[in-house]
Amino acid sequence: MMAALFPFEIHTPYRKFYSDVVECIVVRLVDGEIGVYAGHTFFTAPTQAGVVKIKDKKGVWQIAFATEGILEVKGHKSVLLVDAAELPEEIDSERAVEEKKRAEDVIHNGSGFTFEVDRAKISLARAEARLKAWGMREKKAE
Repeated sequence: MMAALFPFEIHTPYRKFYSDVVECIVVRLVDGEIGVYAGHTFFTAPTQAGVVKIKDKKGVWQIAFATEGILEVKGHKSVLLVDAAELPEEIDSERAVEEKKRAEDVIHNGSGFTFEVDRAKISLARAEARLKAWGMREKKAE
């Protein structure tokens, strides 16, 4: 028996990053990961930067990185709106490592201004999520 499918899209301000029917998506919300299947309860929720796992119509898991955004799940389709999204092979791992080091430096040795530390924590989370997605480029999602 074939699994039920539903339309899913990922949009950035610059492009429609992904658009297809899928079996399942796994996205990181502010209070943990959530898996969405066809027929899921409708909701809208903020997401955190992280790895997005997509089980496509062939049953194959695909991986992407997405920044913070909004996930909207409705009956006719689900949409993830984010500032940026990248496939693992699009990620510049050297840049992500540099971003991680800069953020860690600000957190540990910064000026002490709360807004700088908060911004550095967000940058650190993005860099770590990018590196995680980049590391998964040859593997299937678990």
